[in-house]
Amino acid sequence: MKQSVFRFLADLRFAISILLIIASCSVIGTVIEQDQSIEIYKLNYPLTNRIFGFLSWDIILKFGLDHVYKTWWFLGFIALFGLSLFTCTILQQFPSLKIARRCQFFRTTQQFGLLKLSTNLGHLSLSQLLFRIKKNQYSIFQQKNIVYCYKGLIGRIAPIIVHFSMILILIGAIFGALNGFKAQELIPKTEAFHVQNILSNGQLTRIPKVVSRVNDFWITYTKQATVAQFYSDVSILNTEGNEIVRKTIFVNSPIKYNNIDFYQTDWNVIGLRVQNDTSSILQYPLINLTNAGNKVWVTWIPSDSEFKKGLTILVDNLQGYCSIYDESGIFVGNLELNETFNLNTPITLVDILSSTGLQIKTDPGIPLIYTGFLFLMLSTLISYITYSQIWIIQTNRQIFVGGNTTRATFDFEIEFLKLIK
Repeated sequence: MKQSVFRFLADLRFAISILLIIASCSVIGTVIEQDQSIEIYKLNYPLTNRIFGFLSWDIILKFGLDHVYKTWWFLGFIALFGLSLFTCTILQQFPSLKIARRCQFFRTTQQFGLLKLSTNLGHLSLSQLLFRIKKNQYSIFQQKNIVYCYKGLIGRIAPIIVHFSMILILIGAIFGALNGFKAQELIPKTEAFHVQNILSNGQLTRIPKVVSRVNDFWITYTKQATVAQFYSDVSILNTEGNEIVRKTIFVNSPIKYNNIDFYQTDWNVIGLRVQNDTSSILQYPLINLTNAGNKVWVTWIPSDSEFKKGLTILVDNLQGYCSIYDESGIFVGNLELNETFNLNTPITLVDILSSTGLQIKTDPGIPLIYTGFLFLMLSTLISYITYSQIWIIQTNRQIFVGGNTTRATFDFEIEFLKLIK
């Protein structure tokens, strides 16, 4: 009974079925937004208008479709697929390799009828034929008048390496899903922060207690005044507040510390600091009016004590200036850093306060996944090595010779014809 269970797990049809289920679940995880808030699912999947007549936010939350790749049933399918690959390797691939290493002599000439390439020779001696075969780098085994030759045995190892690499990738995926996390922080420059805003994490994740500081943030622009790159100067601090690691990060160039990656992802403008006619420095918050991909921030600075008159300030970049509009919405000029503007009362722009968006994440399964893909590429190269076999039987003055190969049939036919001509 145990043997039948293991053979069922090692069956190719069972493995393909599990793989199709995993692919279908992955499609669901691609279509449905992952790791979003409940409000987003209630808005996009309302109970009153179910998609396909049944899919709504309550079904999504009940079956964990909002975090498909971390659910117990998805990880279970991955583990089952890995078990299928492992049993197939033990019960089929290793015995197949063991058989390939054996000397498989032909005892009768009738066996040559099973081969695609076979003939009998009268013009070559056995020693001449074996010399030609040896020059083609075949391993030769002889018992009196019967000979078995093969080459490219390493090509038979490729399926085993494929299974091994896929198992490594699956283990890495499960390990990363259970122990990894992803967080998003929006930090004003010069501020220190902890990892707090967790977007997703695994069942076994331990959030690291690391303290970081954003020393500075700036943006470079192209000649067309479009954003070229974001930069954040980030420091990792120890428990005493001393700097351990410091690096200027930008998109696709994170800072790494203790297997934690800090990525540059976003930016924001949070306020203005202005100096009034009494030399007091005041800070005004900015409201984001982002629309159609264009980021715009506005604030209102009163010019009287009753807050009835004032100026509207608009900021759409970090190039060190802002635009000013009066109460009627009429543009009255630009104001640069440390420049004074005087309409009713003088104001001086002291600073534009910005914040940087950092994505903090860790995935401990990445080394295993990368190692698995490395072996997968290696197995692809090894699979191009052809496993070829040649059998010979000498009877009286005739030599029966035949051959077979696993791939590159045309090349093997040419090689075979050169051996016997």
